[in-house]
Amino acid sequence: MNDVIDKIQTIKKSSRNYPEILKEISDAPKQLYVRGNLPKDHNLNFAIVGTRAASDYGRTLTFKIAKELAELGFNIVSGLALGIDTQAHLGALEGKGRTTAVMGSAIDDNSIYPSENLNLVKKIISSGGAIISEYEPGTKSEIWFFPERNRIISGLSRGVLVVEAPEKSGALITARVALEQNREVFAIPGSIFSKNSIGTNNLIKSGAKMVTTVDDILEELNLTELKTEKRIGKEENLTEEEKIILKIIEKEPIHTDKICKISKMAAGQVLSIVSVLEIKGIIKNIGGKFTQIN
Repeated sequence: MNDVIDKIQTIKKSSRNYPEILKEISDAPKQLYVRGNLPKDHNLNFAIVGTRAASDYGRTLTFKIAKELAELGFNIVSGLALGIDTQAHLGALEGKGRTTAVMGSAIDDNSIYPSENLNLVKKIISSGGAIISEYEPGTKSEIWFFPERNRIISGLSRGVLVVEAPEKSGALITARVALEQNREVFAIPGSIFSKNSIGTNNLIKSGAKMVTTVDDILEELNLTELKTEKRIGKEENLTEEEKIILKIIEKEPIHTDKICKISKMAAGQVLSIVSVLEIKGIIKNIGGKFTQIN
C-alpha cells in the first residue's frame, strides 16, 4: 500500500491517461504529477470549494453535500486547503466515494501544503482517489501557485460549488475561471450578516445556481436519474409491506393517517415501516407526519 501512496506518476498532455475534460481548457497544464488514481471517467467530476475560515454552517453543509454526491458516484474535486476544501474531501470519503485534491504545491510529502493534511492525503489515495499538481516534486511553493491551481480544479469538473466565500476569496477566482471554461457555477446562500456569505450571495445575484440540496445540482446537470437509480437499487430488497407503503408515497407527499387508510394497515405497523424506509434513505419526513420520496 505504501508503494501506491508514495509513487508519483508523470502524465503528459499527450498521454492517453491525461484527463480529456482538462484538455478542453485553453491553458491546460503540459503535464500532471499524480499520486494515486485518477478516475477513468471524468463525467462525474464535481468541484466544491470555499474559504479556509469556514463557519460551522459551511463545514456541515460541505460535508453533507460532498457525502451525498459521492454516494451517487461523483468524484469530488477540491484543493486540500483547510476549511471548506478539507470538509469536501472528508465528506466524499465518508460517502465511500473518490476524491481528487488539486494542490497549490508539489505533491511529495515534504512539499504538501498544508502539512496538517498529510494524513488526509494518504486517506484519499488509499481510498482510490488522487492528489495532483502541475509542479514537479521538490518545487518550492510560491504564493501564486494557489490561484493558478484553481483553473485545474474547475477545468477537471463539470460544475463548481462555492459554499462560503468572503468578498475577496480564492474560491471566487475558481468560480470566475469556471465560467470562462464554460463550467456550471453553483453557490450556497448564507446570512446577509455573515462576511463568509458575501461572495456566495453575490454569485447567486449574478446568475449562479442557488443550492440548498443535492437535488439542485442534479437538476442543473441533468443527472436526476442517478438518484432514481440509487433508490431503485435500494428497493430491490424491500418486504412486500414496505413496497406497498412506498407505492402509496410515490405519488405525492402524504400524511401517515392517509397511508393507514389506503394500505388498510394498523397505525403502529405503518409507523414502523415508514421509520425503516427513512433509515434506508428511501423516503424522508417533511414535517407534520407527512412523508415523501427522498
